[in-house]
Amino acid sequence: MFIIIGTFLSCKQEPKYQGPIFSDSPTSQTLPVYHFAIHPLHNPAKLIQEYKPLMDYLNERIEGVKFTVEASRDYANFEEKYTNRKSEFILPNPWQTLQAINVGYNVIAMAGEPEDFKGIFIVRKDSNINEPIDLKGSAVSYPSPTALAACIMPQYFLYTHGININNDIENKYVGSQMSSIMNVYLKNTSAGATWPPPWRAFQKEYPKEASELKVLWETESLINNSVMVRDDVPNHIKEKVIQSLINLHKTKQGKEILEGMETAKFFLATNKNYDLVKNYIHTFELEVRKIELK
Repeated sequence: MFIIIGTFLSCKQEPKYQGPIFSDSPTSQTLPVYHFAIHPLHNPAKLIQEYKPLMDYLNERIEGVKFTVEASRDYANFEEKYTNRKSEFILPNPWQTLQAINVGYNVIAMAGEPEDFKGIFIVRKDSNINEPIDLKGSAVSYPSPTALAACIMPQYFLYTHGININNDIENKYVGSQMSSIMNVYLKNTSAGATWPPPWRAFQKEYPKEASELKVLWETESLINNSVMVRDDVPNHIKEKVIQSLINLHKTKQGKEILEGMETAKFFLATNKNYDLVKNYIHTFELEVRKIELK
């Protein structure tokens, strides 16, 4: 189920967004506009707040074009954007990266340290859950069935620890990382899956609620989210974006932007770097369940 944060944190209620496209600014009438769609790390308002400084940075350094960030209301909305090639640049998770390659996007960078890409299980501190087997008969929340670090990897963790995720537990796909955590806080689920950046952001933004929660287990790491470009973007624009991203951590301004996005730095990467995800997904689908776009 979806959790509306404003129902219990009225003083922190965030603006509501409607429609399938969320942008940080009106489109330019004179310059070519490049849309940078980010997969749903946070709710649209928070995601735009975190990634708009990166767009401003790109706009300062790349002349003759306009970059604008696009947020999505949920994973299905984001996945519809790249499957229909609506956005010139995207920042998908590694599983979505494989899907985007199939429709003409190519990897140009990796966003963040690979060690940071892992699933974590959040439980209440007053929970009686200690071992994965204790989840039998209980509900577990996830952002989406296609969230790699926050669903697929946690479900594989449970599978390898004796849980049949199709029969032993109730899987609740609740739409966002925040909602997965909040379902645990509100006692709607016994455990919630997410990954480190949203958990760190939640601890900063909602320290009172976070103080009642804890990380109980974590999965192994894989590879972090990619940055991809559509195959019809001019090469000189692509190269300028690459150089801007991989050098971001070298300046004070860049470090502040990265800190706001909960990202250590950008690394050069190509489609080939994500081949290991193919093997992981193949094993997961053989042993646990099929993964399908909704």
